[in-house]
Formats: sequence, C-alpha cells, structure tokens
Amino acid sequence: MPDAEDVRRIALSLPDTTEKTAWSMPTFRVAGKMFATLPEEETSLAVRCPKEERDELALAEPGKFWIAAHEAQFAWVRVRLAALDDEAELRDILADSWRQAAPQRLLEAYPELGVTDGQ
Repeated sequence: MPDAEDVRRIALSLPDTTEKTAWSMPTFRVAGKMFATLPEEETSLAVRCPKEERDELALAEPGKFWIAAHEAQFAWVRVRLAALDDEAELRDILADSWRQAAPQRLLEAYPELGVTDGQ
C-alpha cells in the first residue's frame, strides 16, 4: 500500500517538480503550477483530473476516488492512498496529473511522460 512518503518520492522524481507547503499541507508543483497535494493527514492525495473523468472515477470506484465539496467546481479528485493497488498505480496517477500541469516545453523534453497509452 503506497503512503505519503511514496507520494513525495514519486512526485519529486518527475521533472521540474518542487514541494511547497500551502494551506498547511504539502503540495507538489511542476514549473510552479500545482499538480498534487497531500490533505487529510497525508492519508489521501488530491490530483488534477478533468471533470468528466473525475466524475466517472468517483462513481466507478467510490472507495478509491471522491470529490471534496470545496473542490467540486475545480478539476481535482481525491484518492485514498490505502485503496490504491500498488506503487505503479500511484505513479500513473501522479504522472497523469503532472502532464496536466506541465508546460509544453517539459512535455516535449520528456515525451515518455507526455502521453499515456490510449491517448
């Protein structure tokens, strides 16, 4: 089961990523743009996710994904770390969120992170 330290290690391994405390929680940013946070005493993860996909995830796997009321109008979804299958799933979730926040120059410099299978 992945934990907050796995989130931190994986997020910081992504290009041009930094960690900054905001709203009394760790946040992760690519080129200064936030793509992940560790709310709820670091037992969950908040990541960027297009609203349509976010809604589908929350309906399909409510034990794993949910939408925080104060984030409903934004393209973010929460993920329960304890519900993740493994570190590979965590890596995929973080990389997907990173791609949504990363500037074009980074997507071009790291093509292996720029697209996912099926895109």
